Amino acid sequence: MADNEQIAAEQAARWNGPSGRAWIDNQDLLDRLYRPFEQILVRCVDEVSGQQVLDVGCGTGSTTLAVSRAITGHAVGVDISEPMIALARERAASEGASADFAAADVQTHQFSGIPFDTIVSRFGVMFFSDPAAAFGNMHRASADGAHLRMIVWRNPDDNDIMVAAERATASLLPDLPPRPPSLPTTPGQFAFADPELVTPILESSGWRDITIEPLDVELSLPTGDMLQYVTTFGRVGVSLPTVDETTRAHVVDRLSDAFTAFSDGTDVRYTAACWSVAARS
Repeated sequence: MADNEQIAAEQAARWNGPSGRAWIDNQDLLDRLYRPFEQILVRCVDEVSGQQVLDVGCGTGSTTLAVSRAITGHAVGVDISEPMIALARERAASEGASADFAAADVQTHQFSGIPFDTIVSRFGVMFFSDPAAAFGNMHRASADGAHLRMIVWRNPDDNDIMVAAERATASLLPDLPPRPPSLPTTPGQFAFADPELVTPILESSGWRDITIEPLDVELSLPTGDMLQYVTTFGRVGVSLPTVDETTRAHVVDRLSDAFTAFSDGTDVRYTAACWSVAARS
């Protein structure tokens, strides 16, 4: 338990600190890059006629707001990052959206009110210190027969642009932080990469009719924006502030060269290899 509490505290510090700030500063860029996933989840909500929707790990609220526009019911976004939730609330207020936001840890938060008939997440469930506790809490907050729909990253070697960036710059950045193992109990981008480890967690938390299917989605950004993305996020982005300006310039040159393999005119395009996870309560 002490280890789980320490990991939870580390994640809270991360998302209320540098990582949360980076997402806020790059909100528009990330919204544009990940919009295809947002659209997929909105379609999922529509297919199951969801009206009371919870968006887990909602960040600055893009998916929550998109869902709220598509339903006549109510959408709630929850995230551990208070700064990101503050921005999400500002966005909701500016467009008069029927959406609420809570800065809370889904592992322990006491949800109240009408049970959720649909729970969605776009890359928001891979950072729990205790996934079984989180999914058990979601189950308790859901109505009988509620739908769970999540998108998580697949194997990091499956054409992820971040991995291509790491390979291109490895000789310039020998001190890249180690990649966390692909284990649900070790928070990280690829924590849910192994479906054989994810299914038992969902089953033990009360979920049934579980399916985990490959989801390949083409993402794109203008080349300059993609450079901004990979030099801000991921292992390359974490390492860059620690190097001198000359090394940084060389890193950017290497990335620009690497992106030619993904280039389509002025844009960089790549296939995001993910899992689409579905279950019922």
